[in-house]
Amino acid sequence: QENQCLHMISGCPHARSMFTYSMRRGLTHAKLKCLKHLLQVVAIKQLNRDGNQGNKEFLVEVLMLSLLHHQNLVNLVGYCADGEQRLLVYEYMPLGSLEDHLHDLPPDKEPLDWNTRMKIAAGAAKGLEYLHDKAQPPVIYRDFKSSNILLGDDFHPKLSDFGLAKLGPVGDKSHVSTRVMGTYGYCAPEYAMTGQLTVKSDVYSFGVVLLELITGRKAIDSTRPHGEQNLVSWARPLFNDRRKLPKMADPGLQGRYPMRGLYQALAVASMCIQSEAASRPLIADVVTALSYLASQIYDPNAIHASKKSSTCGLVFSL
Repeated sequence: QENQCLHMISGCPHARSMFTYSMRRGLTHAKLKCLKHLLQVVAIKQLNRDGNQGNKEFLVEVLMLSLLHHQNLVNLVGYCADGEQRLLVYEYMPLGSLEDHLHDLPPDKEPLDWNTRMKIAAGAAKGLEYLHDKAQPPVIYRDFKSSNILLGDDFHPKLSDFGLAKLGPVGDKSHVSTRVMGTYGYCAPEYAMTGQLTVKSDVYSFGVVLLELITGRKAIDSTRPHGEQNLVSWARPLFNDRRKLPKMADPGLQGRYPMRGLYQALAVASMCIQSEAASRPLIADVVTALSYLASQIYDPNAIHASKKSSTCGLVFSL
């Protein structure tokens, strides 16, 4: 269905632009591709009027993205708050979400190669690092998942959808207490059980996404056999046997990955999904590890000594 809406551009309160867009409704919002005449292509998120959290999430997202700016965070172009209408206008990310490139691929779509996966992982980690370490006060994303990582040209990743973000603890506080929100399969266990939220909660969620990138599996997949439906529950026993680690690689990679790089990436994921929050690494350490892996360009046509190497030199222990 084709609609038109009058949109107020943020930062220019007297300027109005006409948008034409094609609507596709979701459970809590509709995501739209929109042509802003003569200027740029943008994307619109329309919050569902029926959603109880809708108005609060709209305000949080406008506030967060108006104050936070980083190359790995999506840019907010503008917004509309007219009556019951709530629209958020973002830069358009032409390659869609990471989820679109990992799961339920059509036959004519090539799986992501190893180098691209590590590039996306490192970039997404840098976005989290900005929220945790550079923003003041720190920001806890609270909804880190593959569908919220959007991909621009050359698979440059940006975090999106900040409606559930929370300001982190300050001073001598160790956590913030809040109602449990987020997506099943990505929530850290201590947050799901107690509502106590820390930056390490995001690190856990990041570990789940890193496992998705490595294995090609969904965080929760009810179509798989019992015992394999939860990605973390399936992966944890395999970490204890080095001989089983190659079996965790996405079959879509068809063996085209560096064995040592696979072990190192799995080591990072293993540390991120530790049951105890204190045992998880800081996101800055994750950035260091993944930036190194992303810099080691794998050539599937070359013979790599890394295929024959041991697991020595891992950034974290399995």
